[in-house]
Amino acid sequence: MAEITPEIVAQHGLSEDEYQRVLHALGREPNLVELGIFSVMWSEHCSYKSSRLHLKKLPTEAPWVICGPGENAGIIDIGDGQAAIFKMESHNHPSYIEPYQGAATGVGGILRDVFTMGARPVANMNALRFGRPDHPKMKSLVQGVVAGIGGYGNCVGVPTVGGETNFHKAYDGNILVNAMTVGVADTDKIFYSAATGIGNPIVYVGSKTGRDGIHGATMASADFDEKSEEKRPTVQVGDPFTEKLLIEACLELMATDAIVAIQDMGAAGLTSSSVEMASKGGAGIRLNMNLVPCREEGMTPYEMMLSESQERMLMVLKPGKEPMAEAIFRKWELDFAVIGEVTDTGHMVLEFDGEVVCDIPLGPLADDAPLYDRPHLSLEEYKAWAKVKPLGEVPQSPDLGADLLKLMACPDLASRHWIWEQYDSQVGADTLQKSGGDAAVVRVHGTKKALAISTDCTPRYCYADPYEGGKQAVAETYRNISAVGATPLAITNCLNFANPQRPEIMAQIVEALRGMGDACRALDYPIVSGNVSLYNESKATGGGSAILPTPAIGGVGLMADHEVMATIAIKAEGECLAIIGPSYPDLGQSLWLREIHGREDGEPPRVDLGDERFHAEVVRQLIADGAVTAVHDISDGGLLVAIAEMALAGNIGATIDPMDTAFAFNETQSRYLVTYPADKPLDRSKVPFEKIGTTGGDALVINGQPVALSALREASESFFRDWMEG
Repeated sequence: MAEITPEIVAQHGLSEDEYQRVLHALGREPNLVELGIFSVMWSEHCSYKSSRLHLKKLPTEAPWVICGPGENAGIIDIGDGQAAIFKMESHNHPSYIEPYQGAATGVGGILRDVFTMGARPVANMNALRFGRPDHPKMKSLVQGVVAGIGGYGNCVGVPTVGGETNFHKAYDGNILVNAMTVGVADTDKIFYSAATGIGNPIVYVGSKTGRDGIHGATMASADFDEKSEEKRPTVQVGDPFTEKLLIEACLELMATDAIVAIQDMGAAGLTSSSVEMASKGGAGIRLNMNLVPCREEGMTPYEMMLSESQERMLMVLKPGKEPMAEAIFRKWELDFAVIGEVTDTGHMVLEFDGEVVCDIPLGPLADDAPLYDRPHLSLEEYKAWAKVKPLGEVPQSPDLGADLLKLMACPDLASRHWIWEQYDSQVGADTLQKSGGDAAVVRVHGTKKALAISTDCTPRYCYADPYEGGKQAVAETYRNISAVGATPLAITNCLNFANPQRPEIMAQIVEALRGMGDACRALDYPIVSGNVSLYNESKATGGGSAILPTPAIGGVGLMADHEVMATIAIKAEGECLAIIGPSYPDLGQSLWLREIHGREDGEPPRVDLGDERFHAEVVRQLIADGAVTAVHDISDGGLLVAIAEMALAGNIGATIDPMDTAFAFNETQSRYLVTYPADKPLDRSKVPFEKIGTTGGDALVINGQPVALSALREASESFFRDWMEG
């Protein structure tokens, strides 16, 4: 094998200090296989070495939480012996290099995280961030990512039911592709990953191993430079048809009593799956690399262990169950191979051609991975560094209707119909509400229950004030889930940040997590799973262009009876339109300020967590009582944008009480719009509302001036249509 030089160590992404730790752990020089295994297990992507210290402070428990962070996905109890299993993951770097396969394999990987625990996937979601639409690469990146998400999800037969898409110049050189999957399982048929039982067989199933994706985890733990295009071979290639077979074969075997432990091969492939299984079970592991099914000639143990080929799983079976398991996987035309066994050594031992090519103690690989308390600025120091200008004087708009039309046509608010129509949202026949509402809603098959799902984050808030931005990202999913009538139960997250070795970026991470934690505690809304994606910045765009801090949140809630679900569409003429919650006339960080005046100034709106919880409880009760006919949360763009979205959804206009610019476009949090019949007024002693208009007609009448719904619809649909056809 190759001699280990300082250059080879550096190529593997290990610092000098980390390499000294490797020498200490082994008591000798590693060989290339061992060095490769340490490099991926200690990468940021697998070890969370810069964030683990702060992630430990997040609330992860509640009476309904069955399993929190640490497994493949989080699990919550949804009653009747059933559980929802869900997680969100990033596939950012691969999607910038190879947008179709990067996005497709992101979907494939998160699906495996969920069905490896015994759940049948029932819904896919996503959170996407792109750069400026006029950037030369952006159109092809958007087209490739959307096609990849749709192509994989549609073929594997899991509906893609919602998500979010934003544009900002900070993502020009490093887009974000975050994928989320939700599944449903019986609580007595949940599978975990801890390998136990000395002598139990270790089994490889699924696709063959190739050379795609080698060093994918290491690549995802470094920022981009001018040579990022050369990293194309580190992007995995997905096959959704094989994934569909793998889902069915795994679920069939899970219906028996054969499986002791199961783990998907995601980042770092066979390395991470085997190390995690053995370390969680407090056991050792021995693998014969000659038995690994390979699709390419002459693959070395190094390549096999670091490959991130897709659609593969690792299992520990009960002794004697191998023939039955093999019969199931052969029936589904998948590879099946017994490649090793569980041992009592506490070591990972790999054999190849009759020789031991790797012998590593598992403790240092997993539990004793490097843990850094990176230097970070205080929140006040960070704000001074960020140089966000104070709001200052904001001019009154001479024409609110004209501003509204401009906002509805901007990339961040325009209709996403061009995206949605590429996703099969109805496969499985349980989708009750898809993209375009506040939250996606999917019926729990064969029951009256439904799951409500939302992904949210407002990166411009997080940049201006990471603490408030972290709170707001959690609160908005809580609000969206409440707006359809469901009770929010738990969240997953995908924490996308730039280089943690920069104290200002580390401040973003620390403060956003602090805000998230405070919001989760106040709302009784724990974090059960997640992913951290760091080094999201690119030197290729000129200068160290970091992304905006983007702690994307995926929330899940439960509806006892989907018959009472609310939607955003205005349902009838002559109804009252009301706002629940107070407005603060502050336009800081608003889309109106950015899109109309080109300013990204001011503090973001504060989140009053007491208001957030109270108003959500009020709204859920109104929906349960049938007292409101439509509900919509007020977020990006403010009040007028929310009214326009309700009007377009129902194709019914409204006449709105006179208002000024700040009232029309401020983005005060914890607020909802509702409609209700005029002859059934709301009880002001129980509901903090203000009537602001009446539904009817084919226009929004704002300060006496009509804005036709047809003009609003044209504005909303023009951006993607003109961009993609242009």
